[in-house]
Amino acid sequence: MFDFDSLREILSTISKNKLRTFLTGVAVAWGIFMLVILLAAGNGLKNGVTSNFSRRALNSVTLWPGWTSMPYNGLSSNRRVKFDYKDYDLIRNKIPEVEYVSVRVSQNATVSYGEEYGAWSLTGVTEEAAYINNIEVKSGNGRFLNRMDVENRRKVIVISPDMKKVLFKDQDPAGKYIIADNVTAYQVIGVYDDSDTFSNNPPAYIPFTTAQMLYNKGWGFQSIDFTVAGLDTKEKNEKFIERLRKQMGKLHSFDPADRSALYVRNTAEDMLEAENIFSVITLFIIIIGASSLLAGIVGVGNIMLITVKERTREIGIRKAIGATPFSILKLIILESILITSSAGYLGMVFGIAITEGVSKAMAGAASGGGPSVFKDPTIDLTTVVAATAALVIAGTVAGLIPALKATRVSPIEAMRAE
Repeated sequence: MFDFDSLREILSTISKNKLRTFLTGVAVAWGIFMLVILLAAGNGLKNGVTSNFSRRALNSVTLWPGWTSMPYNGLSSNRRVKFDYKDYDLIRNKIPEVEYVSVRVSQNATVSYGEEYGAWSLTGVTEEAAYINNIEVKSGNGRFLNRMDVENRRKVIVISPDMKKVLFKDQDPAGKYIIADNVTAYQVIGVYDDSDTFSNNPPAYIPFTTAQMLYNKGWGFQSIDFTVAGLDTKEKNEKFIERLRKQMGKLHSFDPADRSALYVRNTAEDMLEAENIFSVITLFIIIIGASSLLAGIVGVGNIMLITVKERTREIGIRKAIGATPFSILKLIILESILITSSAGYLGMVFGIAITEGVSKAMAGAASGGGPSVFKDPTIDLTTVVAATAALVIAGTVAGLIPALKATRVSPIEAMRAE
């Protein structure tokens, strides 16, 4: 059992070797400190890249029509592919993996309110674009488009914070009408949050049917966005995209191998590739951190070996007057645990303090701008505690080897030791 006499004896031993104990403690603290910093940096990089995907759902696919580059079934090349309601029907009703679907029509316009004006893109979408593109209208800022807006071709608009700032200054834009190209009046129904977008000039959203009627001659659309379920591996994504190309090729009479006829962006596949990269980075960080910890553990083992060697005569005297092997073993192991846990705790505290400070500083710097490739560089406390506990256990094992050696010392041989 642990008692205060043992603690005083351990502290006395440590005080006789201050420099050596200090340097060993520094090695242990540095190991856990570097592990915390490296893991936090890896998390910061991962969080930053992941947040940049957050403007779109992580399982979204976008299709753009192109021009055919090869003949197919007697048809010539250089034919333009155009999207219409047959494409929407195919994606919506004939592909089982699809969840949400939105089409898109965009038009650049000069938008004005009173004496204020500016140039923005008006993007026509369906109500499901909110799920696909993670468009959020926060409480108190109105609402996003709904199905009735789309079906009734309503002239309503959801504007960006930039448009609100330029056109309305400090006014509440809800219910007010803005004019596009001095022709079309749109009623503002909401202001969406654009804090996670890179764009310096994010678009405003209007019903797709309204945009189609006004800007696309009442027919067709420029792209299709949709989300898919169950594509959790790269192989599944590749098979899905190939099957999709075959279905679209059959619908528009182009060769599925003709990549210029249909352009595809698959964020799920992009995210899987990013996760693979992060897995490699994390493994590399863990190896470096473990190496730092190992250096500290080796230091603890060395100091315990030296301690046993220097105290050989003392250990012999203890055994000669009746000290049990367990009491000697306990004394040396407790010294190892004390050094390892104290230094590990200090390294953990300093590491967490620095990562939290950096995280708060970066959060404050990013509050006025868009997303960053490095975000919230912190680490889960459970991981840190587990790493520190592992370090203490490893330090105990490192102290166990010289401790066992000490219990085997013969009192007669120990008395002869210089």
